[in-house]
Amino acid sequence: MRKLRLRHGVALVTLVPIFLSVMWFALAYGGLPRLWSRHEHKLMSSRHALVSYTAQDIPGDPVDLEIFGSEDKIVRAFSHANWSRADAVSFQSAMQIATSVAFGKPYPQAPVSPLYVADKVEDVAFQLDEGRSAARRHHVRFWRIGSEHWLAAASFDRGVGLSFFTLQITHHIGPDVDKERDAVGTVLTNSGWAYTGISRSGLLAGRWLRNGGGDRYRTDGAIKIFTDAHPSKS
Repeated sequence: MRKLRLRHGVALVTLVPIFLSVMWFALAYGGLPRLWSRHEHKLMSSRHALVSYTAQDIPGDPVDLEIFGSEDKIVRAFSHANWSRADAVSFQSAMQIATSVAFGKPYPQAPVSPLYVADKVEDVAFQLDEGRSAARRHHVRFWRIGSEHWLAAASFDRGVGLSFFTLQITHHIGPDVDKERDAVGTVLTNSGWAYTGISRSGLLAGRWLRNGGGDRYRTDGAIKIFTDAHPSKS
């Protein structure tokens, strides 16, 4: 009887973590994103704010930059400022960023999670690590909406954890997205781009908001516009 109880105890200790892991995966990558998506659709249906979205239509980072210029000039500006172009999301890059975060190893080209604007994933993204690993980093995504016309969203990843709403593993952004927007603006102006004005995102200035990871942020609602001051002649 004692051996039988011992076997049952060992089986229970083995099966409980497996059961909990399966339940977490099902909730994090199945049920909770759908529930959160429906909830957000109800909240967003009465307003027209310019924010990015995840593949499940969960709000992501706010769009806060509008750029007029060629991709080559954008790449050159960030290269000059020592930012790295982010790798595409793949199994290999996912393993590399996991290793970087877990063991504190550099990965300056770490990918960013896909976000969408007008049903289109970002065309290019750049990042600048703060520290040895990819856990803390400045980053910006660009969506091409015309031949030389872009929208962008800048934010700061302050660490890695579980999404407050979906329980998925994710980076958590810092609250001061305007500071990150302005840092990207400095990268551009230092490379000869001109600040040419602002438009409005539709987000309420100064109000605390949340992205799909549950991270609180607030913004002045401005989309700052930058134009290549010396465009190449065609």
